[in-house]
Amino acid sequence: MQVELKNTTKKLCVIGDPVLHSKSPLLQNAMLQALGLDYIYLCQPVKAGEAARWLEAAKTAGYAGFNATMPHKEDLLPLMDVLDEDARLYRSVNTVCIKDDKVYGYNTDGQGFLQALLDAGFDPRGRRVVLLGAGGAAKAVALKLAQQRVASVTICNRTLEKAQALCDRAPEVLSPAGFDIDTLRAQAAGADLLVNCTSLGMAGAKGGFEDLSFLEALPAGAPVYDLIYAPAETALLARARALGHPAFNGLSMLLYQAVFALEHFTGVSIDAPAMVRRLAPLLEA
Repeated sequence: MQVELKNTTKKLCVIGDPVLHSKSPLLQNAMLQALGLDYIYLCQPVKAGEAARWLEAAKTAGYAGFNATMPHKEDLLPLMDVLDEDARLYRSVNTVCIKDDKVYGYNTDGQGFLQALLDAGFDPRGRRVVLLGAGGAAKAVALKLAQQRVASVTICNRTLEKAQALCDRAPEVLSPAGFDIDTLRAQAAGADLLVNCTSLGMAGAKGGFEDLSFLEALPAGAPVYDLIYAPAETALLARARALGHPAFNGLSMLLYQAVFALEHFTGVSIDAPAMVRRLAPLLEA
């Protein structure tokens, strides 16, 4: 990909620690080129604990904004002048816009997940959902689902106290459960949708699911969604498909949250589904 730089070119980037593996520059520059926008998107390593220093540097250097990945999402929250509803709800920022020396914080993770779910043909309203994990990704997914008038969301996690802390954010919808095989099987039996928000099965991560037999308890036709997109088919998804369940990875969520972030950066309305279809081959290759 060739990127033309002018004196008027506006700067964007992604920060994190580590961050050099990020696909965000590939995706964002492809979108900017397709839309004919005079921006460039870079990758900027920023060490843990230095989000405040980076923010001042970005303002001084004239950045139009940046995305943030771990470990900066929560550290950025109190540094924003304005927060959108989702960033405030998740207590986490993944998109920062800098305008007129003010900083605006957004979080596009939950919106990206919801749109990917709808694209897969699943409307969560009135449905029973089981989430595996209670970390940062689970927080965005669970709280976004809680906004959608789902019947219930059960959060299964090895550390029950961590699941309970998340459930306390929306106790009328969210409830905690354990992660042992008997509990997973019992919860799966009543699920209309199962979502993996853990890193189990992720390329480069340690370990995987020791026992996938809980998938046998899922009602016929219940979809399985894994937020992991590398590998494209985890052991969880492979087993779900073998049992006849619709199975989806996290690629669409990744792409949608990137599209929504670019809309915040540029103020340009984007045909999100069309752009996601255009971007997907870049990561499937």
